[in-house]
Amino acid sequence: MLTVETPNDLKSHVGADLGTSRWVEVDQKMIQAFADATGDHQWIHVDVERAKKEMPGGKCIAHGFLTLSLIPQLMYEMIKVEKLKNGINYGSNKLRFTNMVPAGSKVRLGMKIKEVNDIAGNGIQLITETRMEIDGQERPALVAETITAYFP
Repeated sequence: MLTVETPNDLKSHVGADLGTSRWVEVDQKMIQAFADATGDHQWIHVDVERAKKEMPGGKCIAHGFLTLSLIPQLMYEMIKVEKLKNGINYGSNKLRFTNMVPAGSKVRLGMKIKEVNDIAGNGIQLITETRMEIDGQERPALVAETITAYFP
């Protein structure tokens, strides 16, 4: 984990590869809960019996946005700013869902600090190159530049 005292201290870590987070299992229960929360009940995510017959590998797959939504919790394991008033998800650039995440798969976050920029309010904007890796797969589930605003 990269630990810094203030958001401004992240500037000295531009280019740093932060490694990877712990593995998180994306099981059918998690996929169903996400479908219920978002109203996205497309059969590829929630119809286990149909997926057995029609999906590659015979399993339902996680929503791309479910995979994306795991980034904040895993990012907390990788970056800690000790003197922080708040941190806000600001968005993503160049987001691509590059591989399916079958139910029961394990995923983990990999990150590299790409840019750290000053923003109004004495804050900084952290841009990271992120990838959500799938255990046993060469191609990640997603790649993106994620943007977080930090305020001391």
